[in-house]
Amino acid sequence: MKKVAVVLSGCGVLDGAEIHEAVLTLLALDRRDAEIAVLAPDMPQMHVVNHLSGQAVEGRRNVLIEAARIARGKISDLAQADIAEFDAVVFPGGFGVAKNLCDFAVKGPDCDVQPAVERFIRSALDAGKAMGFICIAPALLARVAGSQGLHPRLTIGTDADTATAVEKTGAVHVAAQVGDVVIDERLRIVSTPAYMLGQRISEVAVGIDRLVEKLLEMA
Repeated sequence: MKKVAVVLSGCGVLDGAEIHEAVLTLLALDRRDAEIAVLAPDMPQMHVVNHLSGQAVEGRRNVLIEAARIARGKISDLAQADIAEFDAVVFPGGFGVAKNLCDFAVKGPDCDVQPAVERFIRSALDAGKAMGFICIAPALLARVAGSQGLHPRLTIGTDADTATAVEKTGAVHVAAQVGDVVIDERLRIVSTPAYMLGQRISEVAVGIDRLVEKLLEMA
């Protein structure tokens, strides 16, 4: 049985992990009998968004505590995780990736990556672990791997502005549709656009299922 770390960035598309993407990832892994460990950094969110109005509101929330909602309480602090314990890693999307795990939403290709997140991704790259990145999460990989001169091959879909920002990190962007996956065999990375393009949960599920299947093959 392969053990896979699923790294979440909170709970809710506008300020945390995209819930559909996270659950579809967990479902696809479980259906293939993978052992799943859900992780998140213990840190404050960038801000809190009312998902009914779409507006930022007063208040503070913690990424780990919010992500525990999706994990049904079974979650661990990313800072305490050892990459050697896992065969593969998946990062679902959501604005929390670009606001909490890094600040790509604010700084674009010059973004800073949260230290525990950067350490975990760097360790995975160094160890040759298979990694999957969903929706906007490839931008996170692009920043970490790009800073090492690794030029990862990945996709965020077809949005020209986001693709240009990603390529400024040194990554190689490949345009892809919602159900597609882009594979970097050299770095053992697979990515899919999900809700960067998708309008329906059923079509997003296709790409995520394909990503998980390929991820476990590479693990």
